[in-house]
Amino acid sequence: MAETPTVRVEEKLYQNRYLVDAGRPHIVVAPHEKPSKELLLLVKLCPAHCYDINGKGQVEVSPDGCLECGTCRVLAEGSGALTWTYPRGGYGILFKFG
Repeated sequence: MAETPTVRVEEKLYQNRYLVDAGRPHIVVAPHEKPSKELLLLVKLCPAHCYDINGKGQVEVSPDGCLECGTCRVLAEGSGALTWTYPRGGYGILFKFG
């Protein structure tokens, strides 16, 4: 019996492409001095690793490469910690494998 080749998720994700809508991010983190618990969760839970803590201890987002999975929308949009909208048509993630 032939062994099925294993493919890592990272290898499949690398096949996707992202068209950046320069100057029009679809995720905007609200200004804050101390990050909310929701923003801190996103640093750990975002599957695309779009969230990071800067040198001042604030959470920043880099939406380039966002998978548009909705994790941040579900976790933090209702708290007012961020604003999430769909990217304009033709921009954002372009999935190769559906």
